[in-house]
Amino acid sequence: MKAVKAYAALSAEKPLEPYQIDRREPGSDDVEIEILFSGVCHSDIHTARNEWHGTVYPVVPGHEIVGKVTRVGDAVSRFKIGDYVGVGCFVDSCRQCTNCKDDQEQYCENGHTQTYNSYSQDRKTITHGGYSSHIVVTQHFVLNVSDKLPLANVAPLLCAGITTYSPLKHWNVKKGDKLAVLGLGGLGHMAVKIASSMGAEVTVLSRSKGKEKDAERLGAKHFKITSDPENMKNLAGSFDFIIDTVSAAHDYNQYLALLRTNGVMVLLGAPPTPSEVSAFQLIGGRRSLVGSLVGGIKETQEMLNYCADHNISSDIELINMNQINEAYERTLAGDVHYRFVIDMKSLN
Repeated sequence: MKAVKAYAALSAEKPLEPYQIDRREPGSDDVEIEILFSGVCHSDIHTARNEWHGTVYPVVPGHEIVGKVTRVGDAVSRFKIGDYVGVGCFVDSCRQCTNCKDDQEQYCENGHTQTYNSYSQDRKTITHGGYSSHIVVTQHFVLNVSDKLPLANVAPLLCAGITTYSPLKHWNVKKGDKLAVLGLGGLGHMAVKIASSMGAEVTVLSRSKGKEKDAERLGAKHFKITSDPENMKNLAGSFDFIIDTVSAAHDYNQYLALLRTNGVMVLLGAPPTPSEVSAFQLIGGRRSLVGSLVGGIKETQEMLNYCADHNISSDIELINMNQINEAYERTLAGDVHYRFVIDMKSLN
């Protein structure tokens, strides 16, 4: 085992603080990575504060990881020392079930291993994430990162990028489709960038008038304030797709009404409490309310390549490790444009 520096939450009530964790020595199929940048996802906050329940303390969050390979096992063929690589939301799976064999490890029928706060496949060891100096990952779950884009801006693609790319590809969003993005945050701004690059006519639905210019800059054609009843009335039946990125509790029914017949509303945000859905909002227009997780490893690599080819990366604010607790509060207040990324050289 190798002791490495990290930042951890020791309980739901305490701020994150410096901590030391053990990383395994690389096995024959493992890649050791020096973490250069780690994105800050809303999921990190939910987990650190046990809002989804099941957090095992101490917890080291972070699943938007970009780094440099420092060691490789004897059987590693895809990576060499010095390569720039990424690690996303999960670091292992059973690799034997139908979904794993279909390159959908995120839906592993036996339970994939998330990058942090998750049992490894041995069902004993709890994983720790990217708020640390190093990580060791089996080569299958390590991704190639292009040097065409700034590495710090690439880090959020490992979660926010693939979380939005995957449903856009699955539901075949294409040129001419009318698509709304609900919420212009970490997920939402990536949804705007990627959907517009695919040719969709994008409308941002937001409570904040102050984000209108950003929405246009990111690629949206329209911007509508959701707190205006007249706006919502006029938008009824307007969209083929709605990408819902909101993690706070909200009324799904008022947005389902904005879908055309056969329209699809995709839930990406995960509010901590259940929501009521009226059957008539679905039945009346043969509408679909669906959810989507991140993509599998193959699709995540596809997304990284697509973003490199289309010059797409996240808008970020680079912070030092000791600013993480302030960053959590600013994220909750919506005071970030649009993703915090930790410069891991500041870890001390």
